[in-house]
Amino acid sequence: MYSKEKTVDDYISSLPDERKDIISELRKVILKNLPKGFEEMMNYGMIGYVVPHSIYPNGYHCDPKLPLPFLNIASQKNHIAIYHMGFYDNNLVEWYSKEWSKLSNKKPDLGKSCLKFKKPEEVPVQLIGELAKKITPKEWIEIYESAFQTNKKNK
Repeated sequence: MYSKEKTVDDYISSLPDERKDIISELRKVILKNLPKGFEEMMNYGMIGYVVPHSIYPNGYHCDPKLPLPFLNIASQKNHIAIYHMGFYDNNLVEWYSKEWSKLSNKKPDLGKSCLKFKKPEEVPVQLIGELAKKITPKEWIEIYESAFQTNKKNK
C-alpha cells in the first residue's frame, strides 16, 4: 500500500498494530548493518534506503530528481515486503536462497527484487540485516550503471 506519510516515524505510526513491531525491527537491523553512505527516507510511499545525490548526482534514471533507490521495506495489504534492488544480481539471490534454506524448508517468496512475508513472525530479521550489508553504495552504483548500460545496448 502506498503511503503518503512524509517521515519514516509517521509511516510506522500509521501502520496497523500487528505490523508496527516488525517494520520497526527491520528498520533497526537495516540501519545497524547498512554500509555508510546510504540514507534513509520515505521513497515511493515506503521506507527507503537510497544513494543520495551527494554521492550519485545523476539520480535514478526514471526520474533523475530522485536519489538512486537501493532497498525499501513496506507493509503491504497482504504481506510485508522487502525490495532489494541488488537482487538483480544473481549472486546475491543465490546467497540469500542458500541462507534462507538454513532457516526454513519453504521456498522463499522472491520476485525480481521483492521478498514477501505473509506473517511478521516469518520475517528473518537477522538475515535481512546480513543482506543489507552485502553491497556498498559504490558497489551498487557500479552494478546499477553496468545494468543500465547493458539495457541501453540491447535496445
